Amino acid sequence: MGAPLFKVQDIINKHNVHVLSSNFALYGEMSRRFHGILSGFVDPSCYSIYSIDEGFIEFTQFTKNFDATEMAREIRHQVYKFIGLTTCVGVGRTLTESKMANNLAKKNPELNGICNLVTMSLVDVESYYQSMPVDEIWGVGRKYAKKLNDMGILSVLDLATSNPNRMRELFNVNMQSTILELLGQPCFEFESSPKAKQQIVSSKSFGQKITELSILQEAVSKYTHNAFNRLVAEHQLCGSLIVFLQSNPFDQSKPYYSKSLTYTFTQPTNNLMQLVKAATSLIDKLYKEGIEFKKCGVMLCELIKEEHRTIGLLTDVEQLEKEQALMTAFQNIQSKFGKAKIAAGSCNLKNRDWEPKSERQSRNYFSEAGMIVFN
Repeated sequence: MGAPLFKVQDIINKHNVHVLSSNFALYGEMSRRFHGILSGFVDPSCYSIYSIDEGFIEFTQFTKNFDATEMAREIRHQVYKFIGLTTCVGVGRTLTESKMANNLAKKNPELNGICNLVTMSLVDVESYYQSMPVDEIWGVGRKYAKKLNDMGILSVLDLATSNPNRMRELFNVNMQSTILELLGQPCFEFESSPKAKQQIVSSKSFGQKITELSILQEAVSKYTHNAFNRLVAEHQLCGSLIVFLQSNPFDQSKPYYSKSLTYTFTQPTNNLMQLVKAATSLIDKLYKEGIEFKKCGVMLCELIKEEHRTIGLLTDVEQLEKEQALMTAFQNIQSKFGKAKIAAGSCNLKNRDWEPKSERQSRNYFSEAGMIVFN
């Protein structure tokens, strides 16, 4: 679990810990390049992005001509060569087995960052599985691990050698599938296209305590812009919007305030003006004088794909087309001149005191500020 910096300041000072602020622009660009390298090894239909720093490669069709371990070694080499990141590669017959292999590669230095459970001897596989707690299995987690531990199933090997049908009766079909996948029987579907998001959240803590409504309106407008950019990137529409506002939960000298409100649109929309108008109207209702606010955020809900938009009988089609044309122009300007060049309201003003502190950010060499200048 995380903790506020001030609570561990003594430990930081004692051990001379180097503290860095989050730099999401840098992480996002590194992630994009990372996945670009991995996807370049196979056809796009054979690569699946799992998270910001993980992906699955389906290369069963290539195993006749390529050695999987050698390919894993080349992946590590390419990633380190082009973006300087050390990686671990796990090879398995199923998604769960490959995740397990990756976990083993991370935690066992003798594997040199590569674990191929397909070619590993059964004795070695069982030895590694016996050493790993059951909660480290993909999809098990702490909740199920406690119940499994109570049943005497403590390690990965214990679960892999249990009766899958019996475990389905005691848990669910996913537990049965997990066991079968550990045994090399594919049960979970490989998805080359990521699932459409069900929600989009944009939220950050303020750099200082906020008491003014105008500043909260500015902040919630900016977070709505961020959520909007992700919404259009996913080609989705938003059916409802939630705004939440809270004070500092760690300040025990004052009562804690935390509330949220929901706005439901008559029709799902990707119109930035409508989203910002809804968000600011909610923040107006949530605001209370005298409270020092520490965080607010926006959540876009009831998302549907753009192609599933339905036009009601009372919809002003001409007005809708004008709004869509405006949003297209807005996005074109962003694409050409940058996302900070145009906005709805005063949400892109620089050097705002309310914005999250980032004095300790690692340098982003991919940004304009980090580029080399030639005279």
